[in-house]
Amino acid sequence: MFKKYYCLSFLIFSLLLLVSRLGFAQSKMLTKGDAAPVFTTQASLAGSAFDFSLQTALAKGPVVVYFYPSAYTGGCDAEAHAFAELKDKFTAAGTTIIGVSADDIERLNAFSSDPKYCAGKFPVASDPGGKIAATYGLGFTPPKLGIKDVLGQDLTHGFIPRTTFVIGKDGKIIAVFSSDTDHISPTEHVDKSLAIVKGL
Repeated sequence: MFKKYYCLSFLIFSLLLLVSRLGFAQSKMLTKGDAAPVFTTQASLAGSAFDFSLQTALAKGPVVVYFYPSAYTGGCDAEAHAFAELKDKFTAAGTTIIGVSADDIERLNAFSSDPKYCAGKFPVASDPGGKIAATYGLGFTPPKLGIKDVLGQDLTHGFIPRTTFVIGKDGKIIAVFSSDTDHISPTEHVDKSLAIVKGL
């Protein structure tokens, strides 16, 4: 009887441990030295949707995961353009770039291929409802009526705060930048990320 309950308790404990490692919402933003939660989600590169896996990307080298509020908005457009302009330098440093927002995949297909923004240089991923962002300890602002993008379209999705995580090949976070707490511009996220990966 004791053995039966012991086995059941062990099974429940193991399941809880697995669930917590897979990543439910963190109570605070992850910082340098923390293990980056791996995720797989729909992303778009040059207008084509595919399944992006952080684990697969990390097997190739460091990854810059940058969360941003929305495609086709001022700061996010500037940030995407800056990443696209410097993509070759990130590649030379063996680094993958992935942008993450709550935009749906249809919007991201257009954004990822737009020559003024991602220009087909790097993928952007969809995080509906901010579930991936929550595993990194980031908040999520629900959609608000009346907000439009630079194309004049209503923004019907919520917003993830602009935050960049530079993740080493070992899956540990090397650096974090937040526009909210570090008071840096969208393009400074790009410059800081590049400086770090070039030094690895």
